[in-house]
Amino acid sequence: MAKPKSSMSRTLARRETISAYLFLLPSLLFFVGFVIIPMVICIINSLTDASMYTKGLGNFVGLSNFIRLWQDSTFLGALKNTFIIVVVSVPVVCLFSLWVSSAIYKLKGPILSTFRCIFYLPVVTGSVAVTVVWKWMYNNYTGVFNYVLKSLGIIDQNINWLGDSRYALGCIILILLTTSVGQPIVLYVSALGNVDQSLVEAAQVDGATNLQVFWRIKWPQMMPTTLYILVITTINSFQCFALIQLLTSGGSGTNTVMYYIYYTAFKLTEQSGHFGYANAMGVMLAIFIGLLSALQFKLAEEK
Repeated sequence: MAKPKSSMSRTLARRETISAYLFLLPSLLFFVGFVIIPMVICIINSLTDASMYTKGLGNFVGLSNFIRLWQDSTFLGALKNTFIIVVVSVPVVCLFSLWVSSAIYKLKGPILSTFRCIFYLPVVTGSVAVTVVWKWMYNNYTGVFNYVLKSLGIIDQNINWLGDSRYALGCIILILLTTSVGQPIVLYVSALGNVDQSLVEAAQVDGATNLQVFWRIKWPQMMPTTLYILVITTINSFQCFALIQLLTSGGSGTNTVMYYIYYTAFKLTEQSGHFGYANAMGVMLAIFIGLLSALQFKLAEEK
């Protein structure tokens, strides 16, 4: 006797579900083992006075590490620098990427591919290689910036770009901008290419200006892409570490929360409690990123 169609449908759906989870299992195991479990351990350690040499968990200290954060002038300075990087880099990256994408998305064939490759190249190039090139450009004596500015008569003496607190953080932000615009440009080019052209043409027939077409038609359709770009750019800016480590080691007023976490956890290993303190900073940074991302989602929903 043949099975009812509903029973066959449930059986097929169950088989497809099992197959899907089996395919997801390797990634799921990796995610749990290298993301979820370390996050739980980080939260637990943030409530202890653990050090790198502590066997097992340290002594439970409750919220003492979190209270200490707000009394630590070094952490507050690093937090200030981190927020400066985020506030400057996120809007600039998004606006510049949108402007470039609007200029090139109508190009065809190899020309568009060339522009995509040029802007995306810093993303796939190793951060160490990119940083070494920029470090040479910022060099006090043989750097390109000092040579060009002196040749133009703008400056009389060489500037110590990475050693002077007036310029160092700005130099870091400039490098971060050049390495962050590649992916947003590629995403915006794809988003602009997927805009419903029938709506654009109808608006143009009705006499809408280019600005009105962009704001009323293109921008709403690009909002999911914009939200994604805002979130990933915010996270990348909060996690700025390699540039700081390779260029200034946190000196010249460029200390950030990520670098201070590294310094506290791995450079102060002989002092008791610093590993737990570093974990508390990591938890606090995750909270800041989560709150800011939630705010961005909320603002995007309202629009």
